[in-house]
Amino acid sequence: MTSTAQPPQPGAREARPDHLGHVIFITAAAAMGGFLFGYDSSVINGATVAIQHKFDVDANTLGWIIATALLGCAVGAAIAGRIADRIGRIRVMQVASFLFAISAIGSALPFAAWDLTMWRFIGGLGIGMASVIGPAYIAEVAPPAYRGRLASFQQAAIVVGIAVSQLVNWGILNMADGDQRGKLAGLEAWQWMLGVMVVPAVLYGLLSFAIPESPRFLISVGREAEAKKVLTEVEGTAVDVDARAAEIELAMRREHKSTFRDLLGGKFGFLPIVWIGIFLSVFQQLVGINVIFYYSNQLWQSIGHDPSSSFLYSFETSIVNIVGTVIAMIFVDRIGRKPLALIGSAGMAIALFTMAWAFSYRSGSGDDVSLPHGQGLVAIIAANAFVLFFALSWGVVVWVLLGEIFPNRIRAAALGVAASAQWLANFAITKTFPSMSEWSLTGSYIIYGAFAALSIPFVAKFVKETKGKTLEEMG
Repeated sequence: MTSTAQPPQPGAREARPDHLGHVIFITAAAAMGGFLFGYDSSVINGATVAIQHKFDVDANTLGWIIATALLGCAVGAAIAGRIADRIGRIRVMQVASFLFAISAIGSALPFAAWDLTMWRFIGGLGIGMASVIGPAYIAEVAPPAYRGRLASFQQAAIVVGIAVSQLVNWGILNMADGDQRGKLAGLEAWQWMLGVMVVPAVLYGLLSFAIPESPRFLISVGREAEAKKVLTEVEGTAVDVDARAAEIELAMRREHKSTFRDLLGGKFGFLPIVWIGIFLSVFQQLVGINVIFYYSNQLWQSIGHDPSSSFLYSFETSIVNIVGTVIAMIFVDRIGRKPLALIGSAGMAIALFTMAWAFSYRSGSGDDVSLPHGQGLVAIIAANAFVLFFALSWGVVVWVLLGEIFPNRIRAAALGVAASAQWLANFAITKTFPSMSEWSLTGSYIIYGAFAALSIPFVAKFVKETKGKTLEEMG
């Protein structure tokens, strides 16, 4: 969910240094939604084996428990924008915080598999809402000269949230002597893993009371004096706030509210550019990246690593994810979106096919499986290489491209369709992996590798470079 740095608009001025610290605080507080997005989507990783044993469910049911959150994400993302236009961006953050908190408590204290699934769905609603409102709020509050850099806080917060969730899970597991179902203060370790999420959820809610409402929303509801006060706080006294408020109001009047109907045309239903956005979103998920974060503990345990070691591997993978994201943020404006995507696709394909080869040496069945030492080492290296190549390319580039490739007149509606396609593809991969892994881990990684390989000709033929172009040039 990263945005590229944009040049200052005509007449825009750099925020004064004494205001920049305040702006960074506001941005970081809003990006806590991204932190929760990453944390909640990954925290389940530490509990999959225990949940399957606790409720005695098969791989198909486990897939539903894990993936149902993604259906909630799709719903939350779809409704967040309209709700935000009615009650404000800050109120939506608070609603998302509340949903996160009750989901954490409910998930930690489930009666059965069905209500754990329900709590996961509720948490997904919060994730979806936060994934939309965070970037939107940051874009509306950030001074033009700093917007690109500040918008990158959201993606950074997501990958940090993933890493922190793995670290917390590892700490809890150690306190429970390496047993996901070990008892701690009357609850099993996996329950604490899911319940601890209430802490950052409450922090997110509290921070939302400390930051101002978006000037854009305030102007839309006739609260111009408050909007000008916020503009002064974030852009400094050197900016003509009356002119800025008038500029925002004029832009809002001129905006075309794109609808689904605007996306239709051509031989295959949607306009060609809409299909390109959909395929970018789908390819990003069909390479299987979320398998690493949702199921990595279970994956490493399935090849003979003890729970403590598997958590360390998962945390280390999260650090690799952060490093890759930083690399992408540095180079996406230097070498371009298309070259990064092609580099990432090639690297992911090689890594995934290497993992498939390594897992072909797996022996045993059920919980008693192992890999030869050499192949096990190759599998770990290849998994980290896969995450690195994804993070430095498709993890960031897809969000950048989706924000740039669509013409102005259809951007909002096209982004909605592309984001929905992404959540649905994420759901499909997450739901099917437990069953696919029982069928064949080697076959699963061959399939993911094939999608990574197919993305190369797709990008080469259909994706245009957007580096250095204004949004108006894309329309």
